[in-house]
Amino acid sequence: MTCFDETAAQAARARQDSLTKPPGSLGRLEELAVFLAGWQGGAPRLDRAQALVFAGNHGVVAQGVNPFPAEVTALMVRNFRAGGAAINQLCRVADADLSVVALDLDRSTADFTQGPAMDAAEVEAAMAAGAEAVDASADVLILGEMGIGNSTVAAVQAASVLGGGAEDWVGPGTGATGGILARKLGAVAAGLARHAPRTARDTLAAFGGREQAAICGAVLRARDLRLPVILDGFICSAAAAVLTRDDPGALAHCLIGHESAEPGHRRLIAALEMKPVLSLDMRLGEGSGAAVALMVLRGAVACHNGMATFAEAGIG
Repeated sequence: MTCFDETAAQAARARQDSLTKPPGSLGRLEELAVFLAGWQGGAPRLDRAQALVFAGNHGVVAQGVNPFPAEVTALMVRNFRAGGAAINQLCRVADADLSVVALDLDRSTADFTQGPAMDAAEVEAAMAAGAEAVDASADVLILGEMGIGNSTVAAVQAASVLGGGAEDWVGPGTGATGGILARKLGAVAAGLARHAPRTARDTLAAFGGREQAAICGAVLRARDLRLPVILDGFICSAAAAVLTRDDPGALAHCLIGHESAEPGHRRLIAALEMKPVLSLDMRLGEGSGAAVALMVLRGAVACHNGMATFAEAGIG
């Protein structure tokens, strides 16, 4: 698998130490600039940012785990394409090119409490769609998702890959309370009792969904391209975490854009030993937190490339 370019990273660290500031005084901004340099293999750049939002529907919705019907997924996709969602506004401000990839919205995955959510061919097709959507000319990739019921899928995926029970990973998602939350907990527990996948693809097949599989395909394609990735919140991070079942280092080229207010996300971040760029109590999904994180990365790159060195400024 493609490796981090330590020579480029070391050059970036040396430049940071020569800029007109006390060493380390830009904190995480310096780390982010070095991270980009190492994966891009040279001076960090963000000339072209791509944002991908994958959308899918889930059979587990039949278990009453969500306060909204599955039809809302298609309505939100329409809103994305019309420019009316939060992700549209944030991508415009962050200067990211947004694409929405809807995956068979007229055909939900199967209910994972009753059997596998997808067969092997469906998993491969969704992963291929994710890989094919990645722009090889981009400098950074933002990933997001949309799918009624997919916080239930994220919870069962996280529990399967990282351990723990339903109560450790299930949160309110789009507003589940009372009986809906109880049914969500029950669905995740039932899924864990029914399935015991051992590989990433088996995990995607067991639980779904198509958008999660597409996220995995995009992450793998980005790694081949040495393309840094900014993951969004709990659902996106849980989907990508499935890949660590095959390779513990599968997400080395990824950043977690923000720590979601969804309860399981902090546990997930800790299990992955990653550090989010931001913590803003967001829990919207659709790539929104990752888009805000991109603005921070733009600040990091601007300082790295634009500041004068002490020698250039005639200081010292």
